[in-house]
Amino acid sequence: MSALSLAVRDSSTMMRRNLLHARRYPSLTLNLLLTPIMLLLFVYIFGDVMSAGIGGGGADRSEYIAYIVPGILLMTIGGTVVGTAVSVSNDMTEGIIARFRTMAIHRGSVLIGHVVGSVLQSVISVVLVGAVAVAIGFRSTDAGVLEWLAAFGLLVLFATALTWIAVGMGLISPNAEAASNNALPMILLPLLSSAFIPVDTMPGWFRPIAEYQPFTPAIETLRGLLLGSEIGNNGWLAVLWCLGLAVLGYFWSTSKFNRDPK
Repeated sequence: MSALSLAVRDSSTMMRRNLLHARRYPSLTLNLLLTPIMLLLFVYIFGDVMSAGIGGGGADRSEYIAYIVPGILLMTIGGTVVGTAVSVSNDMTEGIIARFRTMAIHRGSVLIGHVVGSVLQSVISVVLVGAVAVAIGFRSTDAGVLEWLAAFGLLVLFATALTWIAVGMGLISPNAEAASNNALPMILLPLLSSAFIPVDTMPGWFRPIAEYQPFTPAIETLRGLLLGSEIGNNGWLAVLWCLGLAVLGYFWSTSKFNRDPK
């Protein structure tokens, strides 16, 4: 068997292992239920007030649904990868990695299995949240086939980038609790972005925080693809953020994982 075939076979096995863990330990994927609840909370409790403030006129909950769905979708990905950091930390601290090191398997398959499994979970999460959004009134009338494909590609690329960062966070964490805390920015950063209100309505001292972070250009790009709003430079910025984070997370994770245990 060639090295490539061995890597693909072992990575597929590790991916199935991680998906089984997600099914057996639902606490790691609890955000699958929490994110739709958050969407309903913002729409039905804050929707009228927020839409009136953004639009500068009467309350229109449907406009606010359209505005926040792109941000909620990316927040869903951020919440999903927290479970990846916890899962990686569990593997490193419970001894299974030491067992894997003694077996004739492709060394990189352990991390690849975590990454591919997490990206699949992120896609499932996004589909679930998107279905809830459509059920409560979200419509994307300005998006064609190319826009939908581009939006899906951006979501997958963003999920891959955040997953590699989460894997690195899991590798440096001494336990599952620390891994969850280390990955907390994945959930907090969307709250400090343009997910819920436009950046230009924020205080001047706060705007740089919202503008110069990975979630805002990704949200604005997704919003432009789905709703036909102006994308500007956000598309290139979103792709550069994703590629940069993916490369950084990959080299960080592999260097930590390949380091011989003390």
